[in-house]
Amino acid sequence: MSHPHSHDHGHDHDHDHSHVPTVTSANQRKILISFVLIFGFMIVEAVGGIISGSLALLADAGHMLTDAMALALAYAAFRFGSRAADSKRTFGYLRFEVLAGFINAVTLFAIVAWIVYEAWERLQSPPVILAGPMMIVAVLGLLVNVLVLWIMTRGDTEHVNVKGAILHVMGDLLGSVGAILAAVIIYVTGWTPIDPILSVLVAALILRSAWKLLAKSIHILLEGAPEDATPEKVEQGLVGAVPGLAAVSHIHVWQLTSGRTMATLQIRPTLDEEARVVARLVKQRLQEQFSIEHATVEIDWNADADQAVCSLLPSVERHNDGHNHHDGHDHHDHSHDHGNDHHHHHATTSHKH
Repeated sequence: MSHPHSHDHGHDHDHDHSHVPTVTSANQRKILISFVLIFGFMIVEAVGGIISGSLALLADAGHMLTDAMALALAYAAFRFGSRAADSKRTFGYLRFEVLAGFINAVTLFAIVAWIVYEAWERLQSPPVILAGPMMIVAVLGLLVNVLVLWIMTRGDTEHVNVKGAILHVMGDLLGSVGAILAAVIIYVTGWTPIDPILSVLVAALILRSAWKLLAKSIHILLEGAPEDATPEKVEQGLVGAVPGLAAVSHIHVWQLTSGRTMATLQIRPTLDEEARVVARLVKQRLQEQFSIEHATVEIDWNADADQAVCSLLPSVERHNDGHNHHDGHDHHDHSHDHGNDHHHHHATTSHKH
């Protein structure tokens, strides 16, 4: 059976296969140094929180843990991103980052729940808080965050992981400021309930980043399309913009991991003999407009007018369409028998990720 993919050898696959975003050793080093600083100080802050009796410090340590996890994920993404795909994992190991993100988010929800519970307990019976040690640890925490922010903003800050880490650290700065504020108020007025109150505000910051991380990782794990490259937007971006393209169908867009988008789609050229050129232009357009780095394009030949219904639609819609569905169309396994012998040479091209 012939299934004409547009992966022809006349087209270099440079833009399709430069899968790993530019990862410099400087980026890796920057992330690793920041991780060591944040993780190390997180332990100091947790100990300081226990000694001084401050929940705001413990909450900020919890927030620092979220930062440390984010940095560890970013570093793991750089490391795993450089691991090649193999015959067992044809997409490589990039989804480790997404799985780790999902587990991280669930852990953060547990931390938030603990902070809120502890804050409630402490408001009922306020413990003694040593404002001095609390102040010292909180100020040191602020300095560590400023140092990490300075390291992060040197050089390349465009990488998606670096951007994410910068946002985390900026959120953490607020946590440190909150702890300093609580220490000052306790030192001046002796009003200890400010400590659990501010710890709840820090918990709200953690909750926000946990919620975002959970939503993002679930979306990727459910093969969700990125917001700027939904099938509707892809269709609008191609039809009318690519000369010789009559129609686009069976569009499936998904993310392998954050910022790494793939797509499969079926195109119908105005003239069958222009199929190869049109497919090349479609891929170019997908790369330039939607940053889709790997697109698999199937040709819907005019010679075979019968349009198959996408096998990924709910079964009711497929049966109602009234088409004979024996062609086994699946978005990864295009097995239309087109009988066009002159396309056999590029139909069987195997493309390694």
